[in-house]
Amino acid sequence: MIGKSLLMATVCLASVAHAGCRAAFDDEQFEARIFKPDSGALPYRLLKPKAYDPNKRYPLVLFLHGAGERGDDNRKQLVNGTAGFSSDDVMDRHPCFVVAPQCPEDVQWVDTDWSADSHAMPELPTQSLRLALELVDSLQGEFSIDRDRIYVTGLSMGGFGTWDAIQRHPERFAAAVPVCGGGDTAYAEHIAKLPIWAFHGDIDPVVKVERSRDMIAAIKDAGGAPRYTEFPGMSHDSWTTAYANPDLYAWLFAQTRSDR
Repeated sequence: MIGKSLLMATVCLASVAHAGCRAAFDDEQFEARIFKPDSGALPYRLLKPKAYDPNKRYPLVLFLHGAGERGDDNRKQLVNGTAGFSSDDVMDRHPCFVVAPQCPEDVQWVDTDWSADSHAMPELPTQSLRLALELVDSLQGEFSIDRDRIYVTGLSMGGFGTWDAIQRHPERFAAAVPVCGGGDTAYAEHIAKLPIWAFHGDIDPVVKVERSRDMIAAIKDAGGAPRYTEFPGMSHDSWTTAYANPDLYAWLFAQTRSDR
C-alpha cells in the first residue's frame, strides 16, 4: 500500500494544482445517486445527455477520480477532470452519459503501491472497482446506452483503475484514457487491440512516468498502436492539460467497439 507521506503528497498536489479550477465544475449538472446492489453501496454522480431521447443510443464514459477525491460526500469526485465532459461544447458535439462513482476513504480502485516501479494485477478487483463496473451494467438496463461506445478514463489513482478495468475486461470498452497511472505490462497482449490514449507528466514525483512509458512500450511490442502524450516539465497534475484538449474528446467519441 502507498505510504502515508506519499498519500498526503498526492492529495496536496491535487489540491494545490486545482485551487483555481474548482469553480469550473458544476455539480448540479450531475445527478447525485447511490448504487445499491446485493452487496455494498457506491455513491455516484450521473451526467445525462441534453434533451435525452430514449429512442436514441448514447455513449457512456466511466470516470474514475484520484486519491484526493475519495470520501462519502458524493461531490469531491467531480472536482478534477469532469468539467471538460460536462462543458457545453463537448455535450453539444458528443452528447453522452458520464458516470463518476466515489471511492471511500482509505480505499483504492486498485490495491497496489502507486509509487512502485511496477505491480502485478491483483487476482480480484477491489470492491470499489467491481461495484463501478456493475454500476455501468445497471445503467445500461436503465437508459438507452450504446454498448459499442462505453469508455473508461481516470486520473492518478483512477489512472490505475482505468488500466486495471481494461486489463480485466478489454472486451467491454471501446476506448480508454488513463492519465498518470500504471498497469501490469504482463497484460499488454490482452489490450493491444483496444484504442488507448495515455497521458503523463515527465517529472511526476508521485506516479513515475515510467509506469505509462512501460505500458505503452509493452502494448506496442504486443502489436498495438496506443497513443501517448508526455508533457515536458509537468509534475503530477497532467490531467488538467489532458482533459482540456479538444482533440481528446473528438478522438474518444469516434471510437467504437464494433471496429475491433
